[in-house]
Amino acid sequence: MNSIIKIIKYQMQDNIRSKWIIGCFVFFFAFSYWLISFTGEAAKVIMSLLNIILIIIPLISVVFGTIYIYNNKNYITFMLTQPINRTSLYSGLYFGLVIPLLLSFLLGVGIPVILYYGIFIESFGTLIIVFLTGIFQILVFTSFAFLIATLNEDKLKGLGLSIFIWLFFTAVYDGLILFLLQMFQDYPLEKFALGLTIANPVDLGRILVILKFDVSALMGYTGAVFESFFGNNLGLSVSFLILQIWFVVPFIFGLKMFSKKDI
Repeated sequence: MNSIIKIIKYQMQDNIRSKWIIGCFVFFFAFSYWLISFTGEAAKVIMSLLNIILIIIPLISVVFGTIYIYNNKNYITFMLTQPINRTSLYSGLYFGLVIPLLLSFLLGVGIPVILYYGIFIESFGTLIIVFLTGIFQILVFTSFAFLIATLNEDKLKGLGLSIFIWLFFTAVYDGLILFLLQMFQDYPLEKFALGLTIANPVDLGRILVILKFDVSALMGYTGAVFESFFGNNLGLSVSFLILQIWFVVPFIFGLKMFSKKDI
């Protein structure tokens, strides 16, 4: 445990000074401040923030996480010569990156929200869900990034696969759903659509906010089925549970691959 904490501390100190992390903070702060001051309505601000969170955060997390592992190969090789087990090293590297990413997001969006807290008083619960959604997107897609970089020695191939994962979950996936639902529109598709929703962490993040926001017109077909099947409160609980699974499974799989990898 002490070795993990030391690695996390060292990586955090290094990553907080990174141009990526500073750039993320500046982007989230500037966008949130502009959006809140320009719009002035909690509902519009929350929906706009949600769209940015579900597109930009997965991209930043998966690309930066992949580059991070490739750029730290020499450090990883050196650390493996020390009396440190691979589980501690992998976990330390992961959380040493995730924590600065979380801070850049939470502070970048949170400071403007605090400055204009008055307009969010009635929508505070929904705003909390938005922050939790962003947190889970960082956890999930950074896990994917570490897994991809661990499985692929080729940096170009790893980056390409990372971008494909992002495109698939944020853009291609919805098109596939529409195509499948159109093809099988004559059949009962409620459970099928529910399964498709669970199979996408980005879609789950969207539904988390929409269920809390109670804007069923914006939910789409799969979101409407999710709400009707689970109900509002249960739907939120199930969404959080599945998002945790989306984070844990790639992390554990990547950890096992890293433990067996010949470096």
